[in-house]
Amino acid sequence: MMKALTYIEPGVIKYQTVEKPKLLEPTDVIGKTVLTTICGSDLHFWRGAFPETNALAKKNGTRGVILGHEGLIKVEKVGPEVKNFKPGDICIVSCVSSCGHCYYCEEGCEAHCAENGGDCGCILGHEIDGTQAEYIRVPLADTSLYKCPEGIPLESLLMLSDILPTSYELGVRDGGVKEGSTVAIVGLGPIGLAALLSAKALKPAYIVAIDLDDTRLELAKKLGADYTINPKKEDPVSFVMKLPINRKGKQPGVDTAIECVGSPTTFELCQKLVGMNGIIANVGVHSKPTNLEMERLWIMNIKITTGLVNTNSTPELLKKVVDGDLDPSPLITHHFKLSEVEKAYEVFKNASESHAIKIVLTPD
Repeated sequence: MMKALTYIEPGVIKYQTVEKPKLLEPTDVIGKTVLTTICGSDLHFWRGAFPETNALAKKNGTRGVILGHEGLIKVEKVGPEVKNFKPGDICIVSCVSSCGHCYYCEEGCEAHCAENGGDCGCILGHEIDGTQAEYIRVPLADTSLYKCPEGIPLESLLMLSDILPTSYELGVRDGGVKEGSTVAIVGLGPIGLAALLSAKALKPAYIVAIDLDDTRLELAKKLGADYTINPKKEDPVSFVMKLPINRKGKQPGVDTAIECVGSPTTFELCQKLVGMNGIIANVGVHSKPTNLEMERLWIMNIKITTGLVNTNSTPELLKKVVDGDLDPSPLITHHFKLSEVEKAYEVFKNASESHAIKIVLTPD
């Protein structure tokens, strides 16, 4: 048996004793948890936002579904078809479980792997048991785990499970951020701050960081934001449109507006911040309809990108961390034992008061 944080029904989670996972498929790995963390998506699960997770939790009764999709493990058992890992390996668990050879994986869209048995690539803590437990079953291990390089703090490597690939792929890479470009990041939660870190590494001309929380704005400044704006105190659109333009003939507005909240208000703000021939890169999880100003944007040659993370950038980001070009450690604000996970959820949920960004959970 083991301890795990389980989702029972909307609004109800419980740290309880459940059975340890077993190898179910020849491509599985069972690992002992080294570190895990809480994602903003986990709060959506806690609130009951995902029908498939609700159905599975109801089917499992008081046992529920183990939450979490980020973590590091020490490999304990490997299935007979696992080639890349052996007992004792310390590995990063990808938030996307992908086979590597189906149509979508070969197209670079691992987020919709057709062979993992789920509705999308993000099945951990969603459609199967997740990572907020003492032991974890990782399906499709050869293409869903990454060995931890020696000499790098494990807490930093934990950020490669989800937050860094998500912010980089959907915000920075899809947003076309490059040296000399101009960037606005709307929303400075964990994903927004991670987008700031990975965007800064590409040396844009400037980054404007926008949020309603002054504490997060202060952290953004420390992480390299050139300008910080609290919309309660200053109009971000007016501010951005008055920024100096160094390129001949260029119109006001940023090259890339990265949406990291998932609300109609923040997406509409991005539509007002983006300049001619720019990109709106949506990272936030939207649950409500949002107004699209198509009548204005089409003639501006605006591109809009959306999607789930694929985690195909993880090797690239891992190299940046190893080389010292990217340091995710400033994102970590709180530490708890796994047995304190219910308290950790409360702290994370009330981030405006606790100033939590990323929480590291360590097994007792």
